[in-house]
Amino acid sequence: MRVVAVTKTFSAQDVRVAAMVGLTTFGENYVDELCRKRREVDNPATQWHYLGVLQTNKIARVLGCADVVCSLSRTREVERVAALAPGASVYCQVDVTGGATRNGVAPAHFGDLVLRARDAGLDVRGVMVVAPVEPSAARAAFQLTRALADQWRLDECSMGMSDDLELACQSGTTELRIGRALFGPRV
Repeated sequence: MRVVAVTKTFSAQDVRVAAMVGLTTFGENYVDELCRKRREVDNPATQWHYLGVLQTNKIARVLGCADVVCSLSRTREVERVAALAPGASVYCQVDVTGGATRNGVAPAHFGDLVLRARDAGLDVRGVMVVAPVEPSAARAAFQLTRALADQWRLDECSMGMSDDLELACQSGTTELRIGRALFGPRV
């Protein structure tokens, strides 16, 4: 299992210290922070994941700084990423809540997005989900996400954060996105 150290609002020095103790994969939600920290840390042993919502006008910048784009959720994002970076490593994000404020594709359309991305030549490596807060809803979300990963033969199943990592582990995550539990409260 991989830990993606989510460093939003933390400094490049915090990333360097985390890398010194063995963390190698870091995640950011904002493209400006991602690009700045990647440049400031400048460590070839680190890998950077973009976790935030993809804005069409910022996709080129994301692709210039991220090793993996973890939040692909719409056909137009697939087309833009494929045009700018054929073969890019991506995860498709699923939204299990149905809420208008959540990023991701509905579970019923997840397979269509995966097929579209594969047909466009992208390296679809995994699925990412942000689970609801309530534990039974989170467990159901994780089980559904794990099933989607298995159904579509995706190697990575990115689910679980600081507050629900135990449930995610019990449900078969391959990747935890941990920020606060590693670095403390956001500043």
